[in-house]
Amino acid sequence: MHRVRRNRKLIKVEPNVYAAWKTVQIARHPERPQFLDYIGELFSEFDPLHGDRVYGDDGAMIGGLARFDGQPVMVLGQHKGRSTRERLQHNFGMCNPEGYRKSLRLFEMAEHYGLPVFTFIDTMGAYPGVGAEERGQAEAIARNLAVLSRLKVPVIATVIGEGGSGGALAIGVADRVIMLSHSIYSVISPEGCATILWKTNEKAAQASEAMAITADRLYDMGVVEHVIDEGEGAHLQPLVVMERLHRVLRDSLDELSLMESEARCQARYQRLMRFGSSQLQNRSSSN
Repeated sequence: MHRVRRNRKLIKVEPNVYAAWKTVQIARHPERPQFLDYIGELFSEFDPLHGDRVYGDDGAMIGGLARFDGQPVMVLGQHKGRSTRERLQHNFGMCNPEGYRKSLRLFEMAEHYGLPVFTFIDTMGAYPGVGAEERGQAEAIARNLAVLSRLKVPVIATVIGEGGSGGALAIGVADRVIMLSHSIYSVISPEGCATILWKTNEKAAQASEAMAITADRLYDMGVVEHVIDEGEGAHLQPLVVMERLHRVLRDSLDELSLMESEARCQARYQRLMRFGSSQLQNRSSSN
């Protein structure tokens, strides 16, 4: 470990201090596969559903009925878009309350018809606009957490890019959580964390390392169950990564389908309650 002296204080310089920041950049890569790309490769007969039956539709949250290996399922996720027009149409993947209420409607529909739920997370966070707050952004997210925690059908969540704060968790309460190896999952963006702690976003790289937002760190802490190796990035070999993800999704669904609904629901709730407690499994120390 290198050491430098500055202002008479001994400061430690970590050798890979920017490793997490590199992952952040890859997670945000403009050519990275997005939700609709995964829909096209992993599912068939996708039939999108629109609207929250309260206010309107939300282009940031896309969801509907589909088939996974021929089995009827409910699938939904955030979509950022690539071109300027697409990004504006999908609000850069940041949902308003109507997006979360639409997903809630789909969750309840899935439970009614006994359909497994697949969610795909890729968002900087819930949209923080004044209108979103006036329409009950916090309430919409909180209601999703409550309903997902007791949903009686299998729920599998996959972080494919950015998993930002409550905007990600609102569709991330699941029986199994999967992350791509260059995705991130955090309570706040590195820039936001740096701005709070150091009053400047120029220290975002240091913040990203301290926050433990990468897939390998979260797997070691027991926050996620599976990490999909994407090599140097899913944008370089999308079909290979999607095939790897397909196998894990298939195995996870088969495993969860063998459980009684009440037992599965209770296990999911207990999994959520362990977050932030000493009961979280630390795989790195147990190996």
